[in-house]
Amino acid sequence: MPELLTRDNPHFTRATIEPVGGASNSLAASSEEPAYAQYLRQSLAASTQAQYLIDRRDFEAWGGSLPATSETIASYVAQRAETLAVATLVRRLAALSKLHNAYGFSNPVRTELVKATMRGIKRSKGVAQREAAPLIKEDLFSVLANLGDRPKDLRDKALLLIGFAAALRRSEIVALNVQDVQFVRLGTIITIRHSKTDQQAAGRQIGIPFGRSRWCPVKALEDWLANAAITEGPIFRQINRHGHISPQPMKPEAVSIVVRERVASIGLNPTLYSGHSLRAGLASSAAEAGVASWAIRRTTGHRSDQMLNRYIRLGDLFQHNAAGAVL
Repeated sequence: MPELLTRDNPHFTRATIEPVGGASNSLAASSEEPAYAQYLRQSLAASTQAQYLIDRRDFEAWGGSLPATSETIASYVAQRAETLAVATLVRRLAALSKLHNAYGFSNPVRTELVKATMRGIKRSKGVAQREAAPLIKEDLFSVLANLGDRPKDLRDKALLLIGFAAALRRSEIVALNVQDVQFVRLGTIITIRHSKTDQQAAGRQIGIPFGRSRWCPVKALEDWLANAAITEGPIFRQINRHGHISPQPMKPEAVSIVVRERVASIGLNPTLYSGHSLRAGLASSAAEAGVASWAIRRTTGHRSDQMLNRYIRLGDLFQHNAAGAVL
């Protein structure tokens, strides 16, 4: 049976999926496919395509197959609930639902049996997700005070400050190119050409003003680019243990490694932090400083306060606090 990923795009049948345990996670284009097929595949982000394949393989490794019955799906999530987080199970079901729709099969994920099973799992296990600790301003400044003038220090200083000031995701940090940065009188303007919530690549701009403290993100970026003699291409690049700067951009995972290594240097528990700590840190620090939510959202790109509230943690806990008003 050919592999479909969406019912709307039957030309995804040109994709090839390796058997469970196979090496490929990619969608292989056929030499016979029509010219527009590549654009149809691009209607789904590559990361989403890859994740759907992983989710399907897990279902098949467990013993499932398509089409599946509601009893099979319910049994699958019930057994996987012993080892997987609720958020992972929800994503697995989303992938299985998408695949059943793509093939034109009756969708067992929508049945009351599967929905009731998931409700029971959520009530039993809870739905709270472990979130990366925000790297708040004070801790960020302590980290920066530990950095020197080696190439890796200069790169990490610019990475941490730009990632924090613009509330960037790690994928957005490593995707930055020199042409995405414009130095202006008031600071710098960064253009984010593609992001998790901008699959159409409409792009958006973020203004980063000159810092009022010794830790200025604009100056840190200028120092890194000048020191590394980077005039085009990726801004944040791989550096080997000998200090050689590669023309290749860093991987998104490397941003998390940088954050963890640097917070560990000031005595913080690195397991609590990730690349997302920069984005959460700006939102939390800005909320603590009394910045209006609409102004924070203009930087983070969140479309609603409801989504932003997941990031405003420390600051929001102590703003308009009942105990603080009476103690």
